[in-house]
Amino acid sequence: MIEVNRTVALSPERVFAVLADGWSYASWVVGASHIRKVDPDWPAVGSQIHHNVGPWPLVIQDATEVLAMEANSLLEVHARIWPVGAARVRVRLDPRNGGGCEITLGEEIADGPFRSLPKAAQATLFRPRNNESLNRLVDLAEGRSPQPSRPS
Repeated sequence: MIEVNRTVALSPERVFAVLADGWSYASWVVGASHIRKVDPDWPAVGSQIHHNVGPWPLVIQDATEVLAMEANSLLEVHARIWPVGAARVRVRLDPRNGGGCEITLGEEIADGPFRSLPKAAQATLFRPRNNESLNRLVDLAEGRSPQPSRPS
């Protein structure tokens, strides 16, 4: 899995509140352009966000499904962009002594025609995009009013 990380002065709960808001997905995931529907039990395992990827009018309609979730510490999803493929994406939130947390965003190709792409090539594609996604996630978490996350 290709990973990027960042340590922030935000609690894991504050960052997870953004992850738990499926409607915010297109605001921080680079490439997602429109959210059509969010399952009511998001981010429970098996729940989905139905989204568009890409610029209009060249959009692909697909969905992202939760594979694993631990409130305030982990969200792992299977993000589809079919027929291009699908990726497994993991966001891990690790609390730091004295406050704040380290956010780690990892991604790897899970399915599709690019699955055999060497890890070095995946890193070249994913690192800049995931650094920007991580920056957007942090900006959203910093801009939110403090609120407890929705446990699932």
